[in-house]
Amino acid sequence: MSSVLYDAQGPRAKRRNVLYTAVFLVVLAALAWWVYQSLDEKGQLAWALWKPFFSSEAYSTYIWPGLQNTLKAAALAMVIALPLGAFFGIARLSDHAWVRIPATVVIEFFRAIPVLVLMIFGNELYSQYTNVSSDDRPLYAVVTGLVLYNASVLAEIVRAGILALPKGQSEAAMAIGLRKGQVMRLILLPQAVTAMLPAIVSQLVVIVKDTALGGAVLTFPELLASASTMSGYYGANTIASFTVVAVIFVIINFSLTSFASWLEGRLRRRKKSTGAVLGVEDTVGIAGHAGTGTAA
Repeated sequence: MSSVLYDAQGPRAKRRNVLYTAVFLVVLAALAWWVYQSLDEKGQLAWALWKPFFSSEAYSTYIWPGLQNTLKAAALAMVIALPLGAFFGIARLSDHAWVRIPATVVIEFFRAIPVLVLMIFGNELYSQYTNVSSDDRPLYAVVTGLVLYNASVLAEIVRAGILALPKGQSEAAMAIGLRKGQVMRLILLPQAVTAMLPAIVSQLVVIVKDTALGGAVLTFPELLASASTMSGYYGANTIASFTVVAVIFVIINFSLTSFASWLEGRLRRRKKSTGAVLGVEDTVGIAGHAGTGTAA
């Protein structure tokens, strides 16, 4: 059966694809075996190195507190960066130059600076000019760096999502008397959110992962830093510690993307089901009114 996008595969193409799949699986299995053998030769698969992760002490003392700090920093950054990014993205679309130009400068400036530099700058700023305690300073610095960088990226996502909509949407709204603010709030943003959702979620995943930069440089006790501390305490089980941390990050980010996929599907179904469905009585009534009007 042919499709609009591609032709149906013939017998030779099917056999070739089966062969490619088999070769790929063999190469993948060989790579997995090589990794297993290398780790086993180095003694990294010894039970003594993995045993701490099957006890409650490792999680209650290291993993759980670090995970809490990671989620706290990521949640704060998301809550602040999302509305801030939407604000600057909409401001960059303004017809007024005194609004559009400053918004553009802010977005391009913070988008060009590495997030790690922003975290270090924030740490020095809080250290020199505020009364934030040394215990809370790493969290403030990490959240500040994440907000400044990711808000600028989210602003571009918002701007691109709105510009991707057909111009007829805003022109039709203005034709019925809506002001530009109403057009943006009632017409453009609700439609753009669904299209922007995958890109927004991808940036939220970046926020979760970038919290590890604070632990590497600013001694912020997030998940990865806690695992490093645990590795030094229990011995040479660095690979085991980082493997567990990687699995936890995968679970968090996969849950986030799965929720976003569900939400996107729900929004699309809701938009498709907004049309009113008329019953038989309604159509008869309309037909009767139309007939009366014609006769008159």
